[in-house]
Amino acid sequence: MDKLLNDFSPGLFVVQTILLLLLIFLMVKFAWKPILSSLNEREEGIQGALDAAENAKREMENLQADNQKLLQEARLEREAMLKEAREMKAQMITDAETQAQAQANKMIEQAQVAINAEKKSAMAELKSQVASLSLEIAEKVVREELSNKGKQLELVESMLDDAKLN
Repeated sequence: MDKLLNDFSPGLFVVQTILLLLLIFLMVKFAWKPILSSLNEREEGIQGALDAAENAKREMENLQADNQKLLQEARLEREAMLKEAREMKAQMITDAETQAQAQANKMIEQAQVAINAEKKSAMAELKSQVASLSLEIAEKVVREELSNKGKQLELVESMLDDAKLN
C-alpha cells in the first residue's frame, strides 16, 4: 500500500477521473438509452409471456371445468338411459307375464268348456244307454210277466194298490 501512495500522481488522477466522467457521459448519451430500451422491451416480453402463460392456465382450467361438466352430463345421461332400459325391461316382462296369464286363463277356460261339453255328451250317451237297457229289461220283464196269466193278474193288482196309495 505504501508503494501505491508513493507512486500516486495527482495529475494522472485528474486525467483518469476526467476520462472516466467522459466515458460515463458518452455511455449515458449513446448507450444508456438503447440498453434501457432493450431491457424494457425484454421486461415487457417477459411480462407478456407471463400474462400469456396465466391466460393459458386460466383457459386450461376452464377447459378442465368444461370437460368435468361434460363428463358429469354424460354420466347422468348414461344413468338415465340405463334407468329407462331397466324400466322398459320390467315393463316388457310385466306385459309378457300378463299376456301369458291371459293366454293361460283362456286355455283353461277353453279346456273347461271342452270338458263340460264332453261331460254333457258322455251323460247324454250314458242316459241313452241306460234308457235303452231299461227298455230292454222292461221289455223282457213284461214279456215274461205277460206270458204267465197268473202273474199278469198279480201285476195288475199290485199296480192298482200302488195307484191307490199315492
